[in-house]
Order: sequence, then structure tokens, then C-alpha cells
Amino acid sequence: MKIGTISDLHIDRHPKLKPESYLNILAEVGNERKLDILLIAGDISNDYKMSYQFIVHLKAMIQIPTYFIPGNHDLWSDGSDKSSTEILEFYKTQEECLIGRPLIVNDEWAIVGHTGWYDYSYADKRFSLDKIKKGKHYGATWQDKVRIDWTTSDQQLSKVAAQMVDEDIKNVDDRNIILMTHVVTHPQFVVPTPHRIFDFFNAFIGTQDFDYIYEKYPIKYSIMGHVHFRKELRDSDTTYMCPCLGYQRQWRTSDLAKEINHALIDFHI
Repeated sequence: MKIGTISDLHIDRHPKLKPESYLNILAEVGNERKLDILLIAGDISNDYKMSYQFIVHLKAMIQIPTYFIPGNHDLWSDGSDKSSTEILEFYKTQEECLIGRPLIVNDEWAIVGHTGWYDYSYADKRFSLDKIKKGKHYGATWQDKVRIDWTTSDQQLSKVAAQMVDEDIKNVDDRNIILMTHVVTHPQFVVPTPHRIFDFFNAFIGTQDFDYIYEKYPIKYSIMGHVHFRKELRDSDTTYMCPCLGYQRQWRTSDLAKEINHALIDFHI
């Protein structure tokens, strides 16, 4: 079985291309790769309606089972008719969303997914908790602080996400796990430091709350997004992958088809 995965499409951020271009090219690439399952690890757009419609239209075009988890951008509530909590609940009611709905692939494999959240643990230790909570450094503000309206702390959200994943994995018996999160769950995937900006902003890139998940369960593949790197790493018995498309300014070329082809990772189980 061939599984493909991609993350951080940001279909509404290109200065010239429309979301339809992303839709058409991703559908073409998915069909060309002859995928059996397509997984999208969040940050489709900055608007929950656009993000979910992209999933619906993509499924109709490629005839390939497609599943996703929302990223932080997919949960932004500013200018929306829903709070971030309501947006998350909306996603969780959709059959394509893996949160609370692990996918049994076959007798040997299951796919478990959750956005996860950041716990500040990857920030340089010189920054105080109070400063990190404000999300401001060198004149820049972490946009979740102004565009997401959680009523729970980031650190508590991270713990709850790990607990939910733990419960989902318990429900798939002894199968090998493909774990998909949006935030980073391995320290080798944060922005390399020292770095004038990301010594601080790595606080919002990943979490250590999932560490025990990897120790406790047979996580064979770990899919992550958020950081806009394209990277694979083998650690212990887990293959970690970050298949981020990212913003146009971060691409190696100006060709969307080439970039999607490069970002999308496929693997066999």
C-alpha cells in the first residue's frame, strides 16, 4: 500500500496563484503517484471554510481516500463566524479529520492524527515563561497570539493533545502506527539555533509532550508540518518526515508543480 503525505499548502498565501491551482496540481500529482491514501498534515489555509472545501474538492477529483488534521492556521478565528474552539469542533465532525477518529488501515497498520500543540520546551532557556506567553520578540508577534482565541493555555493544550493521541492508539490494538501531527515532535526538526529570532520562536514550533508516546507505542512513521522544512530522519525505530510545501518565498523554484512533487513524500507499508 502506498501512502502519500504533504503539509502546509497555504493555498491562500501565494501572491499570484489561486487555490484552484493548488487543488488541480495536487490532484494531478496524487494520481500520477498512484497513491492509495493521501494524508495532509495541516495549514491548508487561513480560513476553516476554505480549508475544508479544499479537502472535499480534492477527494472528488482524485478518488483517493484523503485524510487531514488542521494546523494552527486552519484554526485562526479572526474574521470568522466561529471561535477557534468551534472551528476545531467543526473539523472533528468531518469524516476526513483524524482527530479522535483513528483510521484502521488493515490488520497491521493504523493512522492516528492530532494537531498537537506547542509546549514552549524548544525555546532557548534564557527566555522566561512570562515572555514566551506574550509571544513577542524583536518586534515580531507570534500570530496565533492574536488570531486564535483559545481559553486554555498552550501548555495545557499540548498535554491534552498527547493524552488524546494516547487514547486513540489504545483503541487500535497492537497495530503499527503512522502518527500525524501538525506541530513538531522531534527536536531535530526545529529551526537550527543559535538564531536571532528562532531562539525564541522555536517555543511555538513543537512539543516534548509526545516523547512518551514514541517510547510506549510502535510509531513506525511520524508525519509533522508547521516548520516549513522538508526533511526526513530515522531515529530508533521511527521514520520522521516533514513534507512541508510552505510559502512561495521559501520554495526552491517558482514552479508549483515541481514544489508539490518535491514536498510530497510517499512510502509503502
